[in-house]
Amino acid sequence: MKKLTATLLASLALACSTAQAETPASDAVLGLSKTKPASGPFVELDGVYMVPYIHTIERTNISFEMIPIPGGEVTVGSPADEKGRTEDEGPQFTVQLPPFWMAKTELTWGEYKTFMRNYDLFKRLRSENIRLVDDSNKADAVTVPTPLYDPSHTYEHGDDNLQPAVTMTQFAAKQYTKWLSGITKTQYRLPTEAEWEYAARAGSKTAYAFGDDPAELEKYATFSDNAENGASKVGSKLPNQFGLHDMHGNVWEWTIDQFDPKGFGDRGGKKLGWEESIGWPTHADSRAARGGGWEDSADRVRSAVRLGSVDEDWKSEDPNVPLSPWWYTSDPARMVGMRLVRSAKDLPKDVIRRFWDADNEGIDEDVQFRLKEGRGAIGLPVPELIPEFQRRR
Repeated sequence: MKKLTATLLASLALACSTAQAETPASDAVLGLSKTKPASGPFVELDGVYMVPYIHTIERTNISFEMIPIPGGEVTVGSPADEKGRTEDEGPQFTVQLPPFWMAKTELTWGEYKTFMRNYDLFKRLRSENIRLVDDSNKADAVTVPTPLYDPSHTYEHGDDNLQPAVTMTQFAAKQYTKWLSGITKTQYRLPTEAEWEYAARAGSKTAYAFGDDPAELEKYATFSDNAENGASKVGSKLPNQFGLHDMHGNVWEWTIDQFDPKGFGDRGGKKLGWEESIGWPTHADSRAARGGGWEDSADRVRSAVRLGSVDEDWKSEDPNVPLSPWWYTSDPARMVGMRLVRSAKDLPKDVIRRFWDADNEGIDEDVQFRLKEGRGAIGLPVPELIPEFQRRR
């Protein structure tokens, strides 16, 4: 990419979106085909077909592929006799899931850094009184991360555009999905734990998607036995049966659910629908990440493995007061990233907002304090901003 001015770099963060997809150009909805594909994965849905698609945001580093995942049933958690099992992986429960799309790989630094540039963009908009956030539109706004306090620490293991982005809090991950949804007019979000585990298992009931033998793991995962220095570039290992890469190892991936070290509680033994299976957060700490990271051993990258965030520990090296609602500073958070999901049908507004916005008063208070102190930025993620920037270049 050619060297760009700072103003243009900022404006690119809200560029209009285009899709390069396997969907015929005549079809109106991204990822849906009116004709049955001759090859490749697809899911039939109400007379049309969910197909893989590549979503590219023009003139940015954002480009990702979404894979259709068929609906089905998953048993969440691990059986009591699974090697390496911990208490938080049970008691098992069953969930019936509708189809959805999931990103083929983990979100990359190339994608997330474009979101980070919105800090300067939103500051500029406010100074020019353009598209200001007020009570009438605040529900549609997003807040963006402040610049990194010590980039060398966050990027110690690399920040290549194709490496997975890490160290963002779950709130920041949620805001990314809200921002991306706003500028593309396509509804993206984090996965639920049940969706994540269903996608990771890809029809299997074994410890790993490929079976129970960890001797095969090096083909599918970056983990403690083969990691050279941090995460691999996304997609470096073999995919699972659904065509998803790095569901085992590389980096942990945020889900929307609360984490309880004692396990799944009263969901155990039940058969639940999609929404009722979600462990919606009720307090600030802790949230569930899945899949394991590059420093984890083979037993910690199984399909059922869980990790709960610990905000105080994960922000122990943050010098700010209050601590950042957008960034973690301390291990194992430098192994925690995210992966995008999109429902087959758009979720109602009251449901999707639970995936996007602060769900705890403490988190919201930290965000508002940062904004008042000028150490954060807030803005409206809309594609219509681009013509305004082009006129001001």
